[in-house]
Amino acid sequence: MPKMRKKRDLPQKTCPVCQKPFVWRKKWAKDWDSVRYCSERCRRAGVR
Repeated sequence: MPKMRKKRDLPQKTCPVCQKPFVWRKKWAKDWDSVRYCSERCRRAGVR
């Protein structure tokens, strides 16, 4: 069984739209380097 990680130990990025930090999610495991936005709403809004 894999070792559990605390949320504070996960990688973190800042959303360019809302400027809020967001942490790594399992569904982003394969493409974490290309994730730029914290949510679909921010992705649609884009950087203005």
